[in-house]
Amino acid sequence: MSNDPHLTTPSGKPRARSFGIAFDGKPGPFNAITDVAGVSVGYTTLIEGEGALSVGKGPVRTGVTAILPRPVAELATPVFAGIFSQNGNGELSGSHIIEETGAFNFPITITNTHSCGVSRDGTLRWMHKVLPAALDSAWGLPVAGETYDGFLNDINGHHLTFEHVSAALDNATSGAIEEGSVGGGTGMITFGFKAGSGTASRIVAWQGRDHVLGVFVQANFGKRHNFTIRGRRVGKELAEPAIREGTPRAEKGSIIAVVATDAPLLPHQMKRLARRIPLGIAMTGGFAYHSSGDIFLAFSTANPGAAKAPSGRLASADFIPDTDIDPFFDAVVQGVEEAILNAMIANEDMTGRDGNFVPALPKSWLAAQFGKL
Repeated sequence: MSNDPHLTTPSGKPRARSFGIAFDGKPGPFNAITDVAGVSVGYTTLIEGEGALSVGKGPVRTGVTAILPRPVAELATPVFAGIFSQNGNGELSGSHIIEETGAFNFPITITNTHSCGVSRDGTLRWMHKVLPAALDSAWGLPVAGETYDGFLNDINGHHLTFEHVSAALDNATSGAIEEGSVGGGTGMITFGFKAGSGTASRIVAWQGRDHVLGVFVQANFGKRHNFTIRGRRVGKELAEPAIREGTPRAEKGSIIAVVATDAPLLPHQMKRLARRIPLGIAMTGGFAYHSSGDIFLAFSTANPGAAKAPSGRLASADFIPDTDIDPFFDAVVQGVEEAILNAMIANEDMTGRDGNFVPALPKSWLAAQFGKL
């Protein structure tokens, strides 16, 4: 097993680079959103039961992902942020106040469509436990996103609880993180292959200093025939292995993507980064079809004093000029493309409710095409 976090996850699952797939840009030490200082990620993964669907009993193939934009003691300090909805067939709570103020605080959670409210409210309960002063004299509007996992999961059984959300938040860690069928990505599908949670990062040099830009995706989108790896349309030659349906599958794809950076950028610039996320998705063959919820968030951990400036004083913030922002656009597109492929490659076959089966992207095919493992 490789100890290189660019090649494998902490549990030893392969990442895209382990197959010799060549990506653009320079990754950070862990090639993860957690390369951005202060950002951490935690998961709760729920996999229980087999066989026919019994609503409320299972089978269960779901979970929740928590992304902390700052260390726990600093979570009340806002981060400058922007959002972009390419296709709004989905949910991202807290989006209105981000549009209004260009900032948010508290953790981000991502889960399945019918548990989004639980993860949002669970975040408030957790914040009241770990940092009660943050809610003593103010309201909380946490960011919570979702994608649909009902092909594999008993989604109407509402198996996610506040305790599961709290566990994901408590377990959030920096450094190398798991990918694939973990957390909110547990029951997700991309291009007809098993997918879920994926991440990547890029180093962007500006004026003699290296800045980090990290990406996290919950990938659950796309049609097989469009699947593309590094510009090569491979979907048609990968007609098999195919999804097997005990219960017919409706097309309900989505992707939530989160971009984090330590670069000093203002809210309008964060929205500009969020708008470039679809370009990275398109590099893999995702075209935002009708039923897909393609909703994106970008935030900067820089300028903490400006985002929480006291009333009655002039606030100031550093920022990189818009004329110098193109390398950060590159980093977004590069990171999103790689994060999606990581979500697919760090995965195995999964059977869920009613015998519904989703294959993993074949490792033998990848090794034959790209020459490594």
